[in-house]
Amino acid sequence: MLLDPRAPRFAAAVTTVVLAAALITGAVPVLLAQAAVFALTAANPRLGPYALAWRVLVAPRLDPPTELEPAAPVRFAQLVGLVFTLLAIAGQLAGAPVLALTATGAALAAAFLNVAFDLCLGCEAYLALRRMTGRPVTARVPVGP
Repeated sequence: MLLDPRAPRFAAAVTTVVLAAALITGAVPVLLAQAAVFALTAANPRLGPYALAWRVLVAPRLDPPTELEPAAPVRFAQLVGLVFTLLAIAGQLAGAPVLALTATGAALAAAFLNVAFDLCLGCEAYLALRRMTGRPVTARVPVGP
């Protein structure tokens, strides 16, 4: 499955706002909602709520993408985000604010790097793991005419 690389970047923008709100408020329901988004998107990047918003609200107003990216790195990145968000939830519920703040801050930083610099840390980790195992994956492919 190939994706428009602008869609995960849009999702990262929304995620940045959600995680910033969670970091400021410490609201577990906000973290739970973002964890659910990470889980759904990891299962199928096209069915995540932010991807649906992208396809309905944003993509129709833009030119078609000039390149596509494989879904596997995005799915891996969503799993990493899910792990950090679950750690943040566990920290909040266990009364371990340092764990909660650190995990939320790390997830927020990763989402922000994607938005600001088009640098998906989870995607890059996935691609590096594939290279180390001798099964490299192309990061992006041009869209043919």
